[in-house]
Amino acid sequence: MSSLDWTVIALYFVLIAVLAWWYGRRQKDSVDYFLAGRNAGFIAIGASIFTSNIGSEHIVGLAGQGASTGMAMAHWELHAWVLILLAGVFVPFYYRAGVETIPQFLEKRFDARARTLLSVVSLVAYVFTKVSVTVFAGAIVFQTLLPDTFGSRDNAFWVGAFTTVAITGLYTVFGGMRAIMATAVPQAVLILVGSLLITLLGLHKLGDGAGLMAGWSELVATARDHAETFALWRPLSDPDFPWLGVLIASPIIGIWYWCTDQYIVQRTLSAKDLATARRGALFGGLLKVWPVLIFLIPGMIGWSLHERGLMELPTRVVDGAVLIDGDSVFPMLVTSLLPAGVRGLIVACLLAALMSSLASLFNSSAALFTVDIYEKLRPRQSAQHLLRVGRIATTVVVGLGMLWIPVMKVISGGGLYQYLQSVQGYLAPPIAAVFLLGLFWERVNARGAVWGLAGGFLLGMFKLTCQAFFGAHKIAEPRWLAAIGDFNFLYATGLLFAASIVLLIVGSLSAPPPAPEQIRGLTFSTVRAEAREEIRRSWDTGNKLMAALILALVGAMYLYFSFWLD
Repeated sequence: MSSLDWTVIALYFVLIAVLAWWYGRRQKDSVDYFLAGRNAGFIAIGASIFTSNIGSEHIVGLAGQGASTGMAMAHWELHAWVLILLAGVFVPFYYRAGVETIPQFLEKRFDARARTLLSVVSLVAYVFTKVSVTVFAGAIVFQTLLPDTFGSRDNAFWVGAFTTVAITGLYTVFGGMRAIMATAVPQAVLILVGSLLITLLGLHKLGDGAGLMAGWSELVATARDHAETFALWRPLSDPDFPWLGVLIASPIIGIWYWCTDQYIVQRTLSAKDLATARRGALFGGLLKVWPVLIFLIPGMIGWSLHERGLMELPTRVVDGAVLIDGDSVFPMLVTSLLPAGVRGLIVACLLAALMSSLASLFNSSAALFTVDIYEKLRPRQSAQHLLRVGRIATTVVVGLGMLWIPVMKVISGGGLYQYLQSVQGYLAPPIAAVFLLGLFWERVNARGAVWGLAGGFLLGMFKLTCQAFFGAHKIAEPRWLAAIGDFNFLYATGLLFAASIVLLIVGSLSAPPPAPEQIRGLTFSTVRAEAREEIRRSWDTGNKLMAALILALVGAMYLYFSFWLD
């Protein structure tokens, strides 16, 4: 790293600090802190949704997956269509309910038990998966780009992890959602431009200077020789990504993540009106279309350069086999392809992704604790008091995330990104089931919601525990636990979703239906005529065109990559 690179990085952090200070001094209450005062525009909302989703674990992890499994993970990155569901189906109910958090909506639809249960599950998931995984991926960037700057690779890892988390925590604590929304747009630009530059330069090098199309043709030719590894659709016999498992699990995880998770939906709740909230979700969908091209494809480019001897990638030994260290592919592309100054810009891009994702996690966790747990225990507190509690809660989340990093470093085993996907596959089914049935079937009651959430969560954690300790190359006895541990996570996601629905239905039918006044306006069949008219007006021509464009882009990508190796 040159002095010019460090100058670019320093200027970026100065900008972040100034924005956090400026917006932090304008906050008056918890609505300002958690929802940016409910006056955000659609561009800021969409950019915030995108940057909250695309953290360093996506940039680093997707490139690594591209190098090792080709297009297998593209299905998760083509979830832009799910944001049409968020805008078209879910946002009108959330926004009109006037809630600050998604668990609040569950309390209105069911009862306080459902709200508390979802809040606790979400907090556990945030601290022990999302925060830790994101920081881990960011630390890998420091370890790869600055291996000797702090004396050793291990020192670079820990310095990068703790420094970045501390700085992110400071600007989140003092800036809140206003700071996150204000930095979302420039960070989205950094992420998109920086990653696109890596893709273009990588293709240029792969084509031996003959142009981008020559580089792409070379990539396709190299991947075609390994079609079983790089294809978008895999046979049913594939141990990791069988096509049927992908079709079952991907929509379940997508609906949970994009339509019901506080981490994402909180951005739409900060809109100044319903039409803006829906348009912001759709704009986020338009941005979500591109990660396949600018995050996943670079990993495949790095692999192809390695295969042709144009770049040497780090390797690791797994079960006696020498494999490419996928997590190091994107940072290696940065150091190999970019000149001084530009290299610093891309490092700033990676830091932007890390900080944006972490900041959103910290703020959402604080909102869940303050609004859904603390206010229930100590009602009628002043707005300033709740703001202080929110900042303290954010600090606690930061601390817990940092304390968990050493544990994650030990148990990740090199498969951090796929591990994260499997954890999400075990968390998503009960939550997605409760929200879907709760909106579309008015007979679902509080008992059914609690049974579905609690039962589905416990079953998912049981599967995760078995996967962590039992199975191939782990504890082999008893065999039934080993079989559960080795069972494909995609099929497990589908079974957990089915089990959660059964628990929901059985629990609901074992108790009286909810009172009509309790669910009025909270299900499709109980929305009043004037509310339907407002919802119809907010789905204006601009929103319809954006939705159509998202579907066209996603469809085009599926069409091309389904046959690109034929």
